[in-house]
Amino acid sequence: MEIAGGADVAESVAQFARRRQRGVCVLSGSGSVANVTIRQPTAPGAVVLHGRFEILSLTGAFLPGPAPPGSTGLTVYLAGGQGQVIGGSVVGSLVAVGPVMVIAATFANATYERLPLDDEDEGPSGGGGSSGGTGGGAGGGGSPPSHPPPGIGGSGGHYQLQAGGGLPDPTSLPLYNMPPNLMPNGGQVGHEAYPWPHGRPPY
Repeated sequence: MEIAGGADVAESVAQFARRRQRGVCVLSGSGSVANVTIRQPTAPGAVVLHGRFEILSLTGAFLPGPAPPGSTGLTVYLAGGQGQVIGGSVVGSLVAVGPVMVIAATFANATYERLPLDDEDEGPSGGGGSSGGTGGGAGGGGSPPSHPPPGIGGSGGHYQLQAGGGLPDPTSLPLYNMPPNLMPNGGQVGHEAYPWPHGRPPY
């Protein structure tokens, strides 16, 4: 996003979120600002900065209304002309001096969740996965099954293929151009692992 000189940076992004009905997550910004009003954790009230400052960091989020308290706003860190660095939460004006570039991600259908989730709010999977109960599919958030599938024996969370379980023995599979860090025995593979008469072919 490019914010024109003379416009308020925070108000411009907030207006964009309202008019487009989209959430905005501000990732970074660059440019110069003036007439900055911020609040710092250690200061009792707002701090008004006069003069020109360069943006070092700009982060924040804006949600289309009605938004819960504290879910919108900007945090800025600025560099002054004498090399001083000051920052805090923007609580007033943040006027652009010349074009200000803001890198942001926008999204639709934002939802508001209170964490931690109650037990009755969780789906049948119990792990926050997809509603189908698989808990480890494309929806993510699930954990691996507590019991390994048939033919696979587990030990400490690591599964090993077992012969006779309907799956081939991995030691009988040929290795074709496999990187050394993925080969068994530290990358030492004998010539019998390759189907060529004289071992691995030259490149």
